[in-house]
Amino acid sequence: MILNIIKIFGLSSLTFFLGIFLTPILTYFLYSKKMWKKTPRTRALGGGGTPIFNKMHGEKEVNTPRMGGILIWASVVIVTLLFFIASEIFPGDTTQKLNFLSRNQTWLPLFTLIVGSFIGLIDDVLQVRGKGEYIAGGLSLKKRIVLVIILGLIGAYWFYFKLGVSSIDVPFYGEVHLGLLFIPLFVLVMLAIFSGGVIDGLDGLSGGVFASIFAAYAGIAFFKNQIDIAAFSAVLAGGILAFLWFNIPPARFYMGETGILGLTTVLTVIAFLTRAVIVLPIIAFPLVAESGSVIIQLISKKLFHRKIFLVAPIHHHFEALGWPSYKVTMRFWIIGFILAIIGMTMALVG
Repeated sequence: MILNIIKIFGLSSLTFFLGIFLTPILTYFLYSKKMWKKTPRTRALGGGGTPIFNKMHGEKEVNTPRMGGILIWASVVIVTLLFFIASEIFPGDTTQKLNFLSRNQTWLPLFTLIVGSFIGLIDDVLQVRGKGEYIAGGLSLKKRIVLVIILGLIGAYWFYFKLGVSSIDVPFYGEVHLGLLFIPLFVLVMLAIFSGGVIDGLDGLSGGVFASIFAAYAGIAFFKNQIDIAAFSAVLAGGILAFLWFNIPPARFYMGETGILGLTTVLTVIAFLTRAVIVLPIIAFPLVAESGSVIIQLISKKLFHRKIFLVAPIHHHFEALGWPSYKVTMRFWIIGFILAIIGMTMALVG
């Protein structure tokens, strides 16, 4: 039990301090290479201009580097491989216990994090070299969706054929067998969570929300005795908190697609591995709200030729209403924290 506690809380703390240590190196690179958009976006996702957004964030968007998400996944990968190598070079009870890289629990999450983050990194690089419009200068939305679908199919294949998983747990009901329907469900969930990546739009917003989400899944995995997943989720939370330390106002850098794409895809994998995917919309409610606001806005503009929100996603709507950005961010943190606790409780009690 003591080693399990050290494995989860100790390695999470280690990842946090490693991220703090790596930040000056990343900061120097991002600023020396001017890794930010050269002009602010001029087109909204559904077409039309972005005058309200540019008034609020246009100047900062072209002066703050992207790719801060490198700090998160680099810290996680380093800590994961460090303890795996230590267990191989110095085999023993302690090193074996602290190693959390296992075939049935963390191979797939680590693979997903690396691949998703790499795809996002490509998009970030293209964006900082592009014109700064919503689509131009980076991977198009269609291309990113296709890549997420491919990654989702790989994950679904591993679950269904390698791990023999074809069912989900429903709180207060029990196990529901899906058969082959498990595969499209997995892909749809990954797409839905990925769409919530639009939350990376205010200083500190995405970091605080994702930290609560992964901390909740670390708790779920721990109480289900999935210690390796718990450690991996906690290490992710530690890396996110290191990023958040430098992303709170005024942000030193933004998470970028390399952070968002990696975190949203690996979150899907962890939710299914812990068999707590049904409570994912509760634990990750801020992501659902962000994605939902964009979808509602697009549908309303398409069908009724009017906007529901002043700006979408919804965090910019609150800004446009006159809320200071820090108030929006902190209230999202509070909502995310409370709902993460509720979702975790439902997953464990139900």
